[in-house]
Amino acid sequence: MAESAEEVRSRLAALRLERGEPGPVRRRPRWPLALGVLALLALGLAVMRLLGGRPTPVEVAQATVVEPATDEGVPVLTGAGYVVSADRYIAIGVRVAGRIERYMVEEGDRVQAGEALVQLDARDYEATVRHAEANLRQARATAALKAKQLARARALGREGVISRDDLDLRAAEAESAAAAVGQADADLAQARVALEYTTLRAPRRGVILAKLKEVGEIAVPGGFAGSGDLIRMANLDDLRGQVDVTESELGKVHLGQRAEAVPDAYPDRRYRARVVKLYPQVDRQKGTLRVEVQIEVPDDFLWPDMSARITFLEPLAPSGGRVLLPRAAVRGEPAAPFAWTVTDGRIHRTPLTLGKDFGDRLQVTVGLSGGETVVVGDPPPLREGQPVTIAPHP
Repeated sequence: MAESAEEVRSRLAALRLERGEPGPVRRRPRWPLALGVLALLALGLAVMRLLGGRPTPVEVAQATVVEPATDEGVPVLTGAGYVVSADRYIAIGVRVAGRIERYMVEEGDRVQAGEALVQLDARDYEATVRHAEANLRQARATAALKAKQLARARALGREGVISRDDLDLRAAEAESAAAAVGQADADLAQARVALEYTTLRAPRRGVILAKLKEVGEIAVPGGFAGSGDLIRMANLDDLRGQVDVTESELGKVHLGQRAEAVPDAYPDRRYRARVVKLYPQVDRQKGTLRVEVQIEVPDDFLWPDMSARITFLEPLAPSGGRVLLPRAAVRGEPAAPFAWTVTDGRIHRTPLTLGKDFGDRLQVTVGLSGGETVVVGDPPPLREGQPVTIAPHP
């Protein structure tokens, strides 16, 4: 049944909103409330952990005690280097020309000072010595004859038998004969030295590194560089370790510092050494400075050009303890350092007094006795007595 116009208007009037009346109420979203609840739950879990709940995993290390035998010092820097001779290589060459007759040594032989190394053909020099000896005998005989003639002439001169000019002539002849003796004697000495040079001898103790010519070849002194060299040897009385130190580590090395050399071929053998040379120029391309340490007591196990590990040592502070702590375990301000120690699963704040700096380790003079477990790395915020667990090493 159709509604009348009056009924429709009454229905529309009932639906109309008057000005100033409040509109429909909007509901607020509920997700901020949920986030707040979650935050309160997380905060509660953190508080429970701090108050003795679930242990916090931490990385740990040990405080070590330096053995009394390590009085030489604590390692502060280690590098790979080589064993070298202080004189580098000694090249032994001929001083007189000659054919190589034989070698009395082989590569690797250890020789003493004065030991014969190479023999040249000496027949020509032996003949020269015999010729010089004959000339000396002849000069001495002539000098003796002239001396007798001068003596007779002086006797006759006192009697007025010969003139003054004849006497002076005899004196000049005698003096000339005496000078000829001196010259013949010098020629003989020179011939004997040349004969001695036909045998090459070691100038000092060392090891034979190489023979540079073969038997039968002619060796001559001088000429091109090294053309007269027959033997190359190394001095074993002064062996050194040579290593390149980066510029950033130079502050850890100084002259007179104790060091230790360990050859790669014999890792169980350790040689005491001392820094004796810092080269005066840094290698710009590599950013390193060459350092030499003198090995105090070398032996037959060390050879030139062997590779070796060179360790530089620094002594402990004389008034401090013998405990070393990893640098990563030291916390707090420089004026009040401390470390977190772990005992029975809980951490404790331990104040420290530090001694000398050894790079990645520090000397502890007061606070630790050695063997303690300490927290290292970057743990979460910690507090006294908090339970912790040791995290596995990565």
